[in-house]
Amino acid sequence: MRKIRLTKEEQWIEDHWDEFVPMAKGEEYNKIVRSLEARKKNTVLNMRVNKLVLDVLKQKAQKAGVKYQTFISEILSRVAGVN
Repeated sequence: MRKIRLTKEEQWIEDHWDEFVPMAKGEEYNKIVRSLEARKKNTVLNMRVNKLVLDVLKQKAQKAGVKYQTFISEILSRVAGVN
């Protein structure tokens, strides 16, 4: 099993989790849980794409301030209508 590498921000949250105010388990909590579950990545996809297309997607991802694989995953989720 691979060890999960956390970003600096994720590691900070992990180290300071007890400082956060707990949320009551109401409708807003359930909405957040459903949203996180819907975005859970549990399948690997390998595919070939045109280099120009990938370069454009990487540029757009950089403008949006996200990693290009996350950007592509978000596009696929929106096209599939599972947002």
